Amino acid sequence: MERVSTIGLDLVKQAFQVHGMNKDGEKVFSHKLARAELPGFFKKQRGCVVAMEATGGAHYWAREIESLGHTPLLIPAQYVKPFVKREKSDALDAEAIANAATQPGMRFVAIKSSEQQAITTLMKTRTLFIRQRTSAINALRGLLAEFGLVVPSRSVNVVKLKQILSSDKSHLPEPARTVLRSVYQHIDAINEHMSGIEESIDDQVKKDDATQRLMTIPGVGKITAATVRAVVPDATLFKTARHFASWLGITPRSFSSGGKLSYGRISKRGNGELRKLLVIGAFPIVARARGRQSTNEWLYSLVKRKPYKVAAVAIANRTARIVWALVTNGGVYSSTKGFPQPELA
Repeated sequence: MERVSTIGLDLVKQAFQVHGMNKDGEKVFSHKLARAELPGFFKKQRGCVVAMEATGGAHYWAREIESLGHTPLLIPAQYVKPFVKREKSDALDAEAIANAATQPGMRFVAIKSSEQQAITTLMKTRTLFIRQRTSAINALRGLLAEFGLVVPSRSVNVVKLKQILSSDKSHLPEPARTVLRSVYQHIDAINEHMSGIEESIDDQVKKDDATQRLMTIPGVGKITAATVRAVVPDATLFKTARHFASWLGITPRSFSSGGKLSYGRISKRGNGELRKLLVIGAFPIVARARGRQSTNEWLYSLVKRKPYKVAAVAIANRTARIVWALVTNGGVYSSTKGFPQPELA
């Protein structure tokens, strides 16, 4: 059989598609494999490059394939799409993945270890519970409003929901009171799960030196630091701090035509959860600067010239660059003026 140098693997739930190419880019084989057949197939292959889209299950299969002596590569799905020919099919997708992997300058995703994926699962589960809790609280407030019982939307007012459901003065009909208590019990259960997750995050933070170093940066707390460690397994894949900030989607879109360059809104690409956390962490910095509690002239000038949220995004952009610098170069954040002075590449 002709020597295979690159295999494109299209990951699906049960039947996987493989497309093998030689060193000249010519097709050697293309066929489907059942999920159970995949390990045996790669055991028979000599060491080659195995490319996959960075989708669900990709990190697991990358670790398995690497243990069999191959070199796995994970490619962002949007970088594979331009290589798909005509209509979409599993065979064409596998071929496109193999072709994309051989392109000069192609960007790849760092493969996560099982421990790193465990942290990612922890953070994603926390986000899931937060969304479910918010949805349940809003639903409960809306149902109570049908009886003229209005509760403000801030989370500190959640306790008022319990007081209304427990009070006889609310004049709620018993069928409604019973079912609404069930909704509140659901919120309580989510809070209990959240407490367990927070304890697990605290344990992870205490064990990880890099996470503790990230927490020395203004605007970066334990949740943001843990999220960085979860979604950025290898920061050295980004050549500069600006590349990292651009990957997060926190840099302005650029428009170039006829030799003229202009910038628009931030791109909002990359990991939305980490971008959101960085912006939220920047709000207190903006508030302190507006109250003239910071001696940093750059920061004071920024909040004086720009709207509140625009300034927060600009600070989050700068914070992201500091995060990259600490992760790649080590050390801790230190500034006598409360915010970094040197420009980062």
